[in-house]
Amino acid sequence: MTITKVYIVYYSLYGHVEIMAREIQRGANSVPGVEAKLWKVAETLPERVLEKMKAPEKPDDVPEIRPEQLVEADGFIFGFPSRFGVMAAQFKAFFDATHEIWASQALAGKPAGIFWSTGFHGGGQELTALTAITQLAHHGMVFVPLGYTFGSGMFEMNEVKGGSSYGSGTYAADGSRHPTNLELQQAFHQDDPHNNTTIPA
Repeated sequence: MTITKVYIVYYSLYGHVEIMAREIQRGANSVPGVEAKLWKVAETLPERVLEKMKAPEKPDDVPEIRPEQLVEADGFIFGFPSRFGVMAAQFKAFFDATHEIWASQALAGKPAGIFWSTGFHGGGQELTALTAITQLAHHGMVFVPLGYTFGSGMFEMNEVKGGSSYGSGTYAADGSRHPTNLELQQAFHQDDPHNNTTIPA
C-alpha cells in the first residue's frame, strides 16, 4: 500500500491551535493509507516575553519543522492563531523562510487546508483564512476549503462555534475557553477524503 504523507504544521501560543491540530491528525490517521504527522513552527518571541505572557511550555512530542522539510509531504494542513485579523507572525516568519522552495515551485500542485483560532467574533475568523490563502497561492499549492461538507454542524446557531467554509476554527476568548466538542468534530472531519480532503486521491 502506498502511504500518503500529510503534514499538519501549526503554531500555538496558548494551546488552542495545538488541540485542534491533534484532532485533525486523529481524523487524518483514521484514513487507511494515510500517515499524518504533527509539526510545530519555531517560536520567535523571547523567553522573557513568553513568561510575561504566561505562555505554557511547548509540547515535547511535536518536532519543530524546517522549511525544506515541506517537500517531503504529499499534502498539508496549516494551523495558526489570528493576530489582528491575520496569521500570527511566527507562522508568517516560517512562510517567509520558504523562499528557496518557492523559487523552485517544489510545492506546486500539492493540496493544503487551513485552520485557526481567534479570540472573539471580530478577531478574524474569516479574514485570517482569506489572507492565509496568499501564502498557498504563491507556492502554487491547491487550497482545499472545508466548504459545507460538515453538514448541519456548519449551520449551528445554538452555541458558539468557530470555523467556516474555509476551514475549521475555534474561539479562545480570554484564553480560558477551549475548543468545544462540535469544533473538534469539525476539525476531525476536515481531513476526511470522503467529504473534504487535503489528502491526495
